[in-house]
This record gives sequence, structure tokens and C-alpha cells, in this order.
Amino acid sequence: MDVICPIDWRYGSKEMREIFSREGIMNYRIKVELALLNALKTLGYLSEQDLEKVKNVSALITPEEVDKLEEKLGHDVMALVVSMAEKAGDAGKLIHFGATSYDIVDTAYALMFKDALNIIKRKLINSLEKLKEFSIKYENQLMVGRTHGQHAVPTTLGFKFANYLYELTRSLERLLEAENRVVLGKISGAVGTMAAWGKDGLKIEELVMKELGLKPHAISTQVAPRDGFAELISDLAIMGSSMDRFSIEVRELMRPEIGEVAEGVGNRVGSSTMPHKENPVTAEKIGGLAKVLRGLVLSEMENIPLWHERDLTNSSSERFIISHAFLIIDEMIDSFNELLSNLRINPESMHRNLELSKGLNMAESLMINLTLKGLPRHKAHEIVSRISREARRSGKSLFETAINDETVMSILTVDEIRRALDPLRYLGEYRELIHRSIKAYEHALKRANEIKTVTD
Repeated sequence: MDVICPIDWRYGSKEMREIFSREGIMNYRIKVELALLNALKTLGYLSEQDLEKVKNVSALITPEEVDKLEEKLGHDVMALVVSMAEKAGDAGKLIHFGATSYDIVDTAYALMFKDALNIIKRKLINSLEKLKEFSIKYENQLMVGRTHGQHAVPTTLGFKFANYLYELTRSLERLLEAENRVVLGKISGAVGTMAAWGKDGLKIEELVMKELGLKPHAISTQVAPRDGFAELISDLAIMGSSMDRFSIEVRELMRPEIGEVAEGVGNRVGSSTMPHKENPVTAEKIGGLAKVLRGLVLSEMENIPLWHERDLTNSSSERFIISHAFLIIDEMIDSFNELLSNLRINPESMHRNLELSKGLNMAESLMINLTLKGLPRHKAHEIVSRISREARRSGKSLFETAINDETVMSILTVDEIRRALDPLRYLGEYRELIHRSIKAYEHALKRANEIKTVTD
């Protein structure tokens, strides 16, 4: 068979592919059907022998035979149900009893989300650990800050990493919160009232959820509410966009004229025609996939307003959205970890670039020091703007221009000006803020581990 979608052969790990493969999806749905059948057995609807026979024959079902039946029936879940029932004979007469298709589909999705999110969280924590390590390692590595692409006041590389640590920690927190609203089962029948099971409806739901290790939605229509699905896809896209922001940072700082960081490309070919090239292809892949991931958010948002108790418009779109969103974010986070693991740091370039503006990026500090000496802040801004323009025009340093300015020298001494223009003296509370970011991550990590312990 021809392979068309790059997801099939290029992107996503084996463990994530297995969840969303044809066989994987079918097996999750069989698991839900068997849990329902087991609940019916517990309540006396069928015997243990019948249940065991259905379990045994279910292991023999293949996606190919379900697909063949679907061609005839025009319904994928019914094709699975018929396949199970025909193989089980009389023992299978209560398969899918009282259920609607999306009892099976949405509860299977909950199980798939749970397993897929465990993969994503584990990989995300690996990334966060690397960012934490870099935040500490490069805590004092001085470099120029940049706003609007222009030199701003100084910062440190560790402070930069700590910002990404904090931002991606928030994605970990979002995933933990989203799980509470989306990793939920739905066993409630045609329009959600459990009518087919009569007085046994809530008990059947309880038994199914207990076996599957899920909690149920408090209420639903024929389908689980899609706001949770939209939230989940949005959270994955936000996480991907934060990784995209970091990848842009790498791409920008890797420019030859900046050269502060670079991808560790090894023997990778940078260009098919220019042998000298070292292109940021991993960072660029992250950026490219982030565009696709963000595009899936709108499509899932459109699945929230379904007609009445349901329509079928979500079904076809979610076959793309859900599997692709998870496989894309899986590929992105593997690439992100690769990028972090192979990142090259160039302190010499950071020092060189810090000196490029000849102290002009310290103009704010000079303004602050003039203000602290009693000059009105707006007047200090006016004066420092004037001497900054003079420094640019003359090619002199800000220090040289400042010590030749009568107004500045009437307020500050030469030593005070020198101290005001020292980047190492103008880093504020950077150490405390870095460690506050680390504490926020460690708090989220503790919560993630506690949740994992409970679910395990």
C-alpha cells in the first residue's frame, strides 16, 4: 500500500504510533467492550463462560477483517461488534448491549489519552530537567539581552534558560489539569440517560470505570463533551509553541554574526550545494511542526458545537486531529530533547556581542543612577538619550561620552559612572529569580509524581 501521510513513516515514536495505529485503536475499543460485558456478567446478564469465550475470540480479530465488514455495514464500531459477536457465537449475544458507539469510542479515547499523555509528560520532564541543569550551569554566564531584536540591558544565559524552564513547566501543569477534564470515561447510552440498562445504568458505569481505571463524566449526551478535547489539543499546541519559541531563539543566536549558541550538527549535511553550511534543521523542524499543530486547534474547537445530543461532524475530523496532534507533539518533544542535548554554547561570542554597542545597552543604568541622585526621571531620560545619540554619531563609548558631559559630571563621579556602566552590576535579582523558576518546576514535578503514584 502506498504511504501518503508523513506521520506514517517519518514522525512520531514507535510507542506513540502503537497507541494510534489501526490495531491500537481497535484493541482499546475491544478493551472497553469487554469491560462492559464484564459489568453485565457481574450483574447476572451473562455467564462467566460466555465472557471468557468472547475474550478469547476477541484476541483473534484483525483490523483487516473489521475494515472488510465496515465496507459492508458502513459503521466502524458496528463492524467491530459484529466481528466479535460472530466469532463468539451464542456467547456473544450481549456484546455492546445497551451501549452506543461513542460509549466505546470516547471511553477508548480516554484510555488512549491517558497512555499518550504519560509518554508526553515523561519526555517533557526530561526536557525540563535539562533546562533546569542549564539554568544552574549558566547562571552567571553574562550576555546581552535583546528586545525587538535590538541590544537591551544585560542578562545571563542561565536566566534565559530559566524562563523557558518556567514556561514549559506551565505546560506540564496544564497537561496535569487537562487530564482531570478529558481522561474520563463515558458509558451512558444513546442520548446519555442510560435508558437501555434501566435501574442498572449507574452500576454498570461504576463497574466499567473501575475495571478501566477511569472516572466517568458527571453527565453527557451521546458523546463526551468536546470542550475537553479542544482544551487538550490547545494545551499540546501551547506546549509546542513554547518549544517553537526556544527553537527560534536557537536559530537567531546561531546566525554567524551572533554565534552565541548552535545546534550540535556533527557530520550532518547542512546544504546540498554549500559544503560549509551548518543549518539549524532540528530547530526549524520544531518550528514547522508547531505551525501544523496550532492549525489543529481551530478544527477541534469546531467540534464543540455539535447538534443537539450529537451529530457526526466531529468523527471524521478527529480521526486526523487527535492522532496527528499527539504524533506531532511527540516528534517535536523528541526533537527538542535532541536540540537541548547537542546544544553548543559560545561564551566568547557572548562577551564579544556584549561589547558591540560600546556600553550603549547600559544607558538605562546610567539614567537610573542619575535619578537616584535627585534628577527627575524624565530629565535623566532626556539627557541619557542625548549622550547616547552622540556616542553613536561619534563612535565613542557611552562611558567616554558620559564623562565629557557637563550635566552628567555635575551629578556623578567618574567612578560612579564606571560602576553604573558595569554589566555585572546590573543584573538585579537574577539569581533569586532563576531559583524561583526552579522551585516552580520542582513543585510541578512533585505533583506529577504524586498523580502518577495514585494512578499506578
